[in-house]
Parts: sequence; C-alpha cells; structure tokens
Amino acid sequence: MDSLSENESVPANNLKTLVSFYSTYLYNRFLNFFPTSMNPNNFISKISSMYSSTKRRRRKTGLPLPLPAATTTVSPDQPSVTTSEGHRIFEALEDIMEHTLQNLHNIQKNLRFWQSRAEGSNAQKAYFMLCERGPYAFFNGTTQLIHDYLAEGSGMQHVYCSAFSHISERINALTSLRYFLATFLAEVYMEVDRVGEDLVKDLERSLPSFLVSINELFMKLEASVGHFHANRQRGSSVDGSYSFPLIFAKLPEVNQEGSQWTDCEIRDAINLIYQNLHRLDSYLSMLVSKHRKPRKVTLYWMRYSCGVVGISVCSIWLLRHSKLMGSSDIDNWIREAKDSTISFWNDHVEQPLLSIRDELFETFRKRQKGAMEREEVQLTADSLHRTLLAFSEQTVGKKFPENASDQEMLEIVMLRYEKELMHPIQGLMGGELARSLLIQVQKLKLDIEEAMLELDQILRANEINFAILAALPAFFLSLLLAMLVRAWLKQDTRAEGRGRIARIQRRLLLVEIERAIMQFQTYEDNGLDKDAQCMFGLELYFLDCLHCAVEGHAKATGEWICLRQDIIDLAKPGLGTEHKLAISSRMERVYDCLLPSSKRS
Repeated sequence: MDSLSENESVPANNLKTLVSFYSTYLYNRFLNFFPTSMNPNNFISKISSMYSSTKRRRRKTGLPLPLPAATTTVSPDQPSVTTSEGHRIFEALEDIMEHTLQNLHNIQKNLRFWQSRAEGSNAQKAYFMLCERGPYAFFNGTTQLIHDYLAEGSGMQHVYCSAFSHISERINALTSLRYFLATFLAEVYMEVDRVGEDLVKDLERSLPSFLVSINELFMKLEASVGHFHANRQRGSSVDGSYSFPLIFAKLPEVNQEGSQWTDCEIRDAINLIYQNLHRLDSYLSMLVSKHRKPRKVTLYWMRYSCGVVGISVCSIWLLRHSKLMGSSDIDNWIREAKDSTISFWNDHVEQPLLSIRDELFETFRKRQKGAMEREEVQLTADSLHRTLLAFSEQTVGKKFPENASDQEMLEIVMLRYEKELMHPIQGLMGGELARSLLIQVQKLKLDIEEAMLELDQILRANEINFAILAALPAFFLSLLLAMLVRAWLKQDTRAEGRGRIARIQRRLLLVEIERAIMQFQTYEDNGLDKDAQCMFGLELYFLDCLHCAVEGHAKATGEWICLRQDIIDLAKPGLGTEHKLAISSRMERVYDCLLPSSKRS
C-alpha cells in the first residue's frame, strides 16, 4: 500500500517541482536585467538585512582574514572609494567567512550524528529507525515490521535496509554540501590572501577586479550545487528537499568590462554579495533542516513519554491522598518530614557546631574550673600526708621532718598493718589496725580522685572530637551535594569548557587540523586540486573552531598572543606542510589549554 501511494504521488510532486523550479528561475533572471539600485526587492531586502543584522547574534571572534593590519585604519586623505566603500568590502568579506563557517558548523554537527549512527550495529540502527524518530515512525515501523514478518518471515532485514538507506542518504547529502562549502571558503580565503596587499595599497584600482572574482566564486558554487541538486532531486526520499534550486544574482556584463567603477557600481556589487549570501543561507537552511539530526524531544520521546506517564500516575496518587479527596495523608507526611528535618538539623548540624564553638571559645574558662578541682585533690593529699606523719611519729617514736616522703611513711603503715593482722581482735580493740585501715581508705580516695581528674581532662580534650563525629552525617551530605553541583556545572562538553572532556575536544580539533593538512598535501601530490581546496577549507574551519575554543583559556594564562599567531600561520595558504606540522606539534606540547590533563603541572 505504501508503494502504491508513493507511485500515485510521483506525478503531482514532479509537476510541483517543475513549476516551482522554472518560476523561480525566470523570476530571478528577470530581476537580473535591472541594476541593483532599481531592483524592486532592493528596498525590502535592505529592511530585511537591517532587521536581521540587529536580530542576528554575532559569532565569537574567530579566524581573521589574511589581510594586512593597515586595513583596520583608513587615512582621511585617501580617495572617496576608500573611505566610503572600503570598510564595507572588508565587512562583506568577514560576513562571507562568518556565514560560511556557521553553515559548515551546522553541516558538520549533523554529519557527525549520522556518522555515529552509521557506525552502530544493525540492532542499533533498527532501534533508531523504530524508537528514536518519533511516535509516528514508531507505529508505522512496527506495523510494517509485523506485516513483513507475517508475509515473508524476515521483517528485520527490511528494517536494516531501510536504516542503511535512511542514514547513508543523509551522510552523502551533508558530505557533498560540506565539500562545496569548504571549497568555496578556501577559494575566498586564497583570493583575499592573493590580493590583500593590492587592496591595501590601491583599493580603487584593485577593488573592481576583486569584486568580479568574488562574484565568479559565487557562480562556481552555484554550478556545483546545481549539479548536486539535479542529481539528488531524482533519487531523494526526503520530501521537498530539492524543490528550490540555488540561483545567485550575477554582476551585469557592463560592470565586468570596465576598469574603473563608480561608487554606485561598487555599492551595487557589495549589495549583490549580501544578496547572494542571503540566498545561500536560505538554501542551506532549508536543505540542512531536511537532513538534520532528530531533535532531542524526538530522539528521546519514549523516555519523555514514560516520564509524562509516571508524573501523571504520581499526580493521581497525590490527588487521592490530598485534601481535595478528603484525606489528610499529605499533611501528615509533610509534618513528619518537617519534624525529621528539624531533628536532623538540630542533632547533626546545629548542636555539633555549637559544641565546637563552645569548646573553641570557652576552653580557658573550663580550664579555670578544672584548676579548682585540682585544689580539692591537693587538700586530700595534704590531709593524707599529715595523717601519715602523725602515725609514723607515734609508731616509730621519733620526730619526722615535714617534707618526709609519703611512700616512706606508707611503708611504716603497711608494716604496722601486717603486724596487727597477726592478732586481729587485739588489734581492733587496742591496737592500730583500725587506724591503719582508715589511712589506706584515705589513700584509695586520693587515688580515685586523681584518676577522675585525669579522666575529666581526657574527656574535655576530646569534646571537640565528639562534636565533629556528631556533625559527620551533615558534612558527608553537604559534600555529596557539592559534588553533584560541581558535576552539573562542569557537564559542558564543548571545546570552550573547562572540564576534562572539553580539553579532549580541543586536542581532537588539533588532530583534525593535522589530518586536513596531510590530506591536503596528498591531494596536491596526486593533482586533485578541487579535493585539495576542500581539505584546505576544512582546515580553515577547524582552525576557526580552535581559535574560538582556546581564546578565553589562552588569555587567562597569557599565551594568547603566541597561540593566535600560530593559528594564523597554520591558515596561510603558502606555508609548507612540514612547517605547518611542526607548528601543530609545538602547539600540542607547549600551550597549557592544549595539554592533556595528565601532563598539567
């Protein structure tokens, strides 16, 4: 049924395509008979360009044009063409570079996606065709798969073939567009490099021939894209991709023959450049949008659908436990959660922090209190000393000095105690047994007080440790949250980022530059000039990406002046391949923003 509907729609599509092609072609050729200033679309295009210039965001400063530094300043005593239109031609060249590089970036981004899909297995390609192209493709693909399985018994083979055709067609189309744009970029850059000195020295004489050369480059691009358009229009499975051909406005023949132009003719030629640039942007925007990678919503529509279903189920469940249904469960859960949070905050955050603060700021006060306890122990020790002194003098019968050792006197007490134990009853009734026992009890009291004093000092010294242990759960929770926030902030994988992946992306750009340089030399050695120009254009594109990626990092480390000069040297068309490879090798070894993470100091 699908093939029958496609066959029925072929004549209608062909008719619409032919009508659109010839109407657009005749209309553009009719407008080319008039000067640019008399063009009826000129006023509208000026308003459109003014609006777009205010709305369009300027890209980050990238690879500069190969122009001498003198082009940035214009002397007031130079001819009027230099002061009035000189800056406009340089701005037009920068806009050509900017628009071409931006279109190349869009093409390269989509091309990398399709190339990554092409490298996958058949199962991954089938999953992409069924589950990553939206619900409409999912239901159609599933229905076709079941139909083929019931009819032929091998439905997956049809899915594999369809996936291969779908992916390869987009890769071929985007690769061809990248080839044409890279070649155009290289030709413009080399033309500017060739006549840059002449534009600075004698702009009035060299500008007309330069504008003619730029217009011829647009015509060459139109011929290349037109040939591609004619070939792809017949066998494309993408609806409406090649309905509108790319047709640029051409300079009138009278302007190309003259050796000296008026300001009005120069102004018309520059406006023609912007008009062609706008047509190129419109054509590429339409064509790339047809071959672009699926949007994130389309690519992950199944996950989003499951998320929507899950949120809906949770919403219904919450509604059943809410006050709207007469239930107080949610209020109770909120209250319990609030109480648990407050309890956790008090037990593991507030109280430990207060304890640490008290321990740090009230240490001297607590030590002063401990000194009073030491005096109480000293009183007990003095009392024991006097008791031992009196007992020893009475027992031995001689006078002891005041500084007699407690250990010596305690030995006398123990000897008397052992003697009295031989006759315990007599010792209790009339001896010294009870007195010696009381002295030993007092000595045990002194030992206990000293042990308690030491234990109290140990506990006070470790109060801050106990407070830190109590605060460990909150500390680990805060550390986990900080790690999650840090990972979220450093998830930028672009080459401009500051993480490890961004550093890898910058080094991969350098690899692409070296590959383009070597491939350029290979094509030149084999006499493939067009392919060599394409490689040089890709080299310029990757140099522009590297220029934008390293600017902020290099400025922060003070390496920007040298690194920028190396990038400009790599973009010089006349520099030898060996010299360029030596420069790229030095860049990889020297500059901090291009070093691998393991080699950073």
